[in-house]
Amino acid sequence: MKINYSELKSLVIITVGMAIYCFSWAAFLIPSGIIGGGVSGIGTLIYFASAKAIPVGYSYFIINAFLILIALKILGSKFGVKTVFAIIVGSVLLSVLPKLIPEPLVNEKFMAAIIGGALSGIGVGITISQGGSSGGTDIIAMIINKYKNISPGRIILYLDIFIIASSYIVFKDVPTIVYGYVVMSITAYAIDMVISGSKQSAQLFIISTEFEKIANEITGTMNRGVSVMDATGWYSKENKKILMVVVRKHEAPSIFKLVKQIDGNAFISMGSVMGVYGLGFEEIRG
Repeated sequence: MKINYSELKSLVIITVGMAIYCFSWAAFLIPSGIIGGGVSGIGTLIYFASAKAIPVGYSYFIINAFLILIALKILGSKFGVKTVFAIIVGSVLLSVLPKLIPEPLVNEKFMAAIIGGALSGIGVGITISQGGSSGGTDIIAMIINKYKNISPGRIILYLDIFIIASSYIVFKDVPTIVYGYVVMSITAYAIDMVISGSKQSAQLFIISTEFEKIANEITGTMNRGVSVMDATGWYSKENKKILMVVVRKHEAPSIFKLVKQIDGNAFISMGSVMGVYGLGFEEIRG
């Protein structure tokens, strides 16, 4: 049986993301009585409405069991497998961690909202970057993002407003709603930062007399495309070849190392790009 290490690595990263997400709820939001968005927010509402009789993990799993059927049909089985895995991990952790952390790690409710929201967003962002989802409004956000270039964080922000406003029914307290909106806003921002960071790309222009060797090495060892352009050095009046390469930002150091080994006198210009779509990068959406 051949092990797919890429998929295994993805599941490990999803586990880490869900652990961060669940820790944010168990250590900061739930014990502070703060209602965030998503299914976790609904689960927390049920938890307090039932006088803490129904654990958040139970509600989280049951609600997501229905939503996952939609994700399987629209987003495909591969997405579904990762999402089911993330939901199972989240359900277990949200059932266990609140029992281990009965009191918030910080006593100041506003600080609990900020830290909890930031960690929640980081956890969800890590999970989404691997093609998974923590469930709930994340599933809806991923469905919309599949077809439109609307940031998942923004979609989740809009979808969660009603859930947080509903906390008034249980707590009869306006400040609780405000804290919930603080969590929601910080979570959405953190999600966007994590996802955009994982997809950052760089465009490099390389000028070298050894352009053929460099191009062959880039295409052969890094599996990235190279475009060759004609140019004329205005100072030297010599004809030159310019290589244009677009890579993920984390791949740029490997390009520099490769070029230096072939031609230490090469000229390289690198710039960040807002987005790259097509083969090897993001899917082109209408």
